[in-house]
Amino acid sequence: MSSMTSTRPFPRRKPFVTGFPSLLPLLLLCATGATAQKPAIRIVADLSDAPRKLYHAEVDLPVTPGEVTLTTPEWIPGNHRATGPVNEITGVVFTANGKTLNWRRDDTDLYEFHVTIPAGATTLHAHLDCIVTARVTQKMAVLEWEKLLLYPAHTPVRDIPIQPALKVPAGWGIGTALQPTGSGPYPVPAAGATTEFAATNVEQLEDSPIIAGEYFHEFPLAPEIAPKHYLDVVADSPEDANLRPSVLAEVSNLVREASVEYDSHHYHVYHFLLTLSDVAGGEGLEHGQSSDNGIDEKGFADDKHQLAESDLLAHEFTHSWNGKYRRPYNLYQPDFATMQQGSLLWVYEGMTQYLGNVLAARSGLKSQAQYREVLALSAAQLDAKPGRDWRPTLDTAVAASILRGGNPAWSNWRRGQDYYQEGELLWLDADTTIRKLTNDQKSLDDFEKIFLAKGGNTGPLIVTYNFEELAADLNQVVPYDWAGFLHDRIDMIHPRADLAGIEQGGYRLVYRDQPSASEKTLLSEGRDKKHVDCWYSIGARIAPDGTVQDVRWNGPADKAQLAPGFRILAIQGKVFSNDALREAIQQAKGTTTPITVIVARDAFVSTLQIDYHDGERYPVLERTDGTPDYLDEITRPRTTPEKAPVETKSN
Repeated sequence: MSSMTSTRPFPRRKPFVTGFPSLLPLLLLCATGATAQKPAIRIVADLSDAPRKLYHAEVDLPVTPGEVTLTTPEWIPGNHRATGPVNEITGVVFTANGKTLNWRRDDTDLYEFHVTIPAGATTLHAHLDCIVTARVTQKMAVLEWEKLLLYPAHTPVRDIPIQPALKVPAGWGIGTALQPTGSGPYPVPAAGATTEFAATNVEQLEDSPIIAGEYFHEFPLAPEIAPKHYLDVVADSPEDANLRPSVLAEVSNLVREASVEYDSHHYHVYHFLLTLSDVAGGEGLEHGQSSDNGIDEKGFADDKHQLAESDLLAHEFTHSWNGKYRRPYNLYQPDFATMQQGSLLWVYEGMTQYLGNVLAARSGLKSQAQYREVLALSAAQLDAKPGRDWRPTLDTAVAASILRGGNPAWSNWRRGQDYYQEGELLWLDADTTIRKLTNDQKSLDDFEKIFLAKGGNTGPLIVTYNFEELAADLNQVVPYDWAGFLHDRIDMIHPRADLAGIEQGGYRLVYRDQPSASEKTLLSEGRDKKHVDCWYSIGARIAPDGTVQDVRWNGPADKAQLAPGFRILAIQGKVFSNDALREAIQQAKGTTTPITVIVARDAFVSTLQIDYHDGERYPVLERTDGTPDYLDEITRPRTTPEKAPVETKSN
């Protein structure tokens, strides 16, 4: 523990919405009525050219003569940085009364377009194209609406009504939480057909992505739970789209477990949107009534592949409550142009990281043993991150927009999106602290029923909160200095990770000379496949070709002057390979002889000596005898797990 104090206090503002539950229906009715009285924008999104990496849109906007300023989204909720694809929007043409109009981009806000509407015009037509650089293949496409949206600037997006429609290639099925109108052929439109959806507002449309593809399946989930839930799947091959019955049973269990945990629903329907593709994978984005989940084509093909993605659906589903319905006051802005501030991301993402992993274990998407083994990997990574010597967790949240993505070089010294894993440990600490204070009579489950269920069941709605409300809700569960608890763990510098939750949960973090079963699986099938985990030994991450991806600050490799970007050509007199690396670390154990590596850096070759002699080290959780086993208690199912296959519907 460090004696250093933070100079940045927590935000102290009132929540956006208060007075539960009586005010919520009134707000819903007022918002719906105000929007319904305005003429709606009509947008027809055309994905017919998706296999050529192009989307098109025809947009009709109600206008009056004079100057009008239109905009496209910049700050997309859930992305935690400005990711609006304005640079990919092209072919913009405005017409009114049958004539093409000149337009001019704003000089300072490059997302805005200025157009002069001629006398007598009541509708402005806009055509635009989008060059799609991700989430699209020859067999599938994902539409996040910011790629095609155009609407009046400087207006709250929840107050702008819009009528969406969609065209897709013939034979492609459609998955979305948007409600189709009429009795059309949804979810598999007829050739050349346009699928019409119910009118909504720009805020909700942007929050309602679409997946479409040739190999499409829609699976109903947990039919006894209302409202209805579906798992919509598209894949690049038909066998991948037809998910295993065990996966369908586990996702149905997830719906049941979440319904019990959060004691509410804040959507009219929920669709898990899942793309399985080695080309279009790599996504996890929350939405109020759906989630956009993209993984490798074999991500759910078997239990080994599934482990790496076992918490994805649970994490994004949890966001429907934590992040979409309950949202930090400074992450919710009235438009998509104002910067979203991330100081409470350790709740938005950190609590979701914790709950998502817990629900994945309760529903069977991962086992309780796998939960503990993956938790050990996460905790060890944070505990061996020297950047925590100078940067508190709060700053990883505040600086989220500049920490996302980027080069992995020296990332352990810079720190990244640590508010995810730091938050997971914090909320495990809070959960086990509540259990300890109440003699295991209460838990974080009781807090979730207060914090996430305020207002009862609602449709899609955003209700903001601040730090004071968070602490107050925790105090409703059990009186304690929760403000001080949170302030210490988030605001303060801590050279070591918060392991109190693991230890109060009946375990301790230790290191052994063999990886756990889960780490073996992840190293062979997961995102780090074919790597050797030597982060806790020599302190480096090394690709199978010998390229050094990162070096642990002040670790043995760092002291030997190894650096990211170097390539190890040979180790201990042998040409570099994973086996040669492991053998060198093993042979140096207990000796005084350094590990000799020959490296190429830039246009030069040199020899370095790594002074390390403690052998291989892999993190695991070890049971502490005589203590309550809260970790297993936390991850035990709250409902009766389903094991039978689920009936499917497909094209």
